[in-house]
Amino acid sequence: MRWLALLPWAALTTHTAVNALLLRRPAADSPGRPERDATSRLAPGEAERVAVLLPVRDEAERVGACLESLLAQRGAENVTIYVLDDGSTDGTAEIVRALAGDKVRLLTGKPLPDGWLGKPHACQQLADAAADADVLSFVDADVVLEPDAIAAAVTELRRAEVGLLSPYPKITGAGRLVQPLLQWSWLTFLPLRAMERSPRPSLAAAGGQWLVIDAAAYRQAGGHAAVRTEILEDIALARAVKRSGGRIALADGSRLATCRMYDSWAELEAGYAKSLWASFGSRSGAAAVVVTLLLLYLVPPLAAVGLAAAGDYQGAAVASTAYALGVAGRVLAARATGGREWPDPLAHPLSIALFARLIARSFRERARGNLTWRGRPV
Repeated sequence: MRWLALLPWAALTTHTAVNALLLRRPAADSPGRPERDATSRLAPGEAERVAVLLPVRDEAERVGACLESLLAQRGAENVTIYVLDDGSTDGTAEIVRALAGDKVRLLTGKPLPDGWLGKPHACQQLADAAADADVLSFVDADVVLEPDAIAAAVTELRRAEVGLLSPYPKITGAGRLVQPLLQWSWLTFLPLRAMERSPRPSLAAAGGQWLVIDAAAYRQAGGHAAVRTEILEDIALARAVKRSGGRIALADGSRLATCRMYDSWAELEAGYAKSLWASFGSRSGAAAVVVTLLLLYLVPPLAAVGLAAAGDYQGAAVASTAYALGVAGRVLAARATGGREWPDPLAHPLSIALFARLIARSFRERARGNLTWRGRPV
């Protein structure tokens, strides 16, 4: 009977495996012209107008590689690149001009109005500038796209018949024990295809590093103006699309894009601190999530050691199997999303403990009023 205690771990790992099989994967060798959905207003044979939208603020060290990858896009016709310099002081705009010249439309961001956070305001200005586009592709400056990425993502947007597609890139840089938890979490706990079908805004996920959105669905959802105060504007935008009657989908974008989010643990801590507090709805919600994760993934290996020391070898075997199922889930998630399949998943309990620490710091810094990002208060 003791082995029945493993049902939660077995169910979660099985769910991860099913989601990994069902996860959408835009083809890197997409055909040259993105497919159009049945409601498209374009004439037969007319290519969709795609606007690639890049907001930048003090990105001198990263914008070059990102912009070069955007300029190298192929396959999708009628692509226009817009870059908005949001008050940079490190020469970001000069780098953009030197690399792109007249190949991109470089905009100067307007002063941040009251009631807006910086990124939603920058993204809204970009979308307004691309008013004639059929598809909007928002890209962060720390993302580097493969040459067929835009064409593949737009094709998948139309194939899936959704208003918003979030192709999650391969994450590089600092935080190899913590960063993969994002992909693992939605593969383990979120029913992906049910999320696509469900109209419930609460059942939504998205990654703001790279979003591809039907322009009509974006406008119907209210654009970034509808999420102007949201620190997690990507998830809020996905929910807004659902509220307005649209559908959303996640996809594995690891073969199409890489994202170097943080170069050091200090950067990662600051980045997570600014937003984790907003991820769970409330302190009690965050506490419930943290306790559940610790019980599921940190307690089993500790219990296995303690039970073995006490001579309860069957109990130790059960606890060890629970730990092994958790590791297996991490391996499956890594394999499905271009992550490190080995040996990082062995440290899954440590990853969970570090994540819990980051959540606690985020709430603590918010209570103290210390949260800022790129020189602006959060």
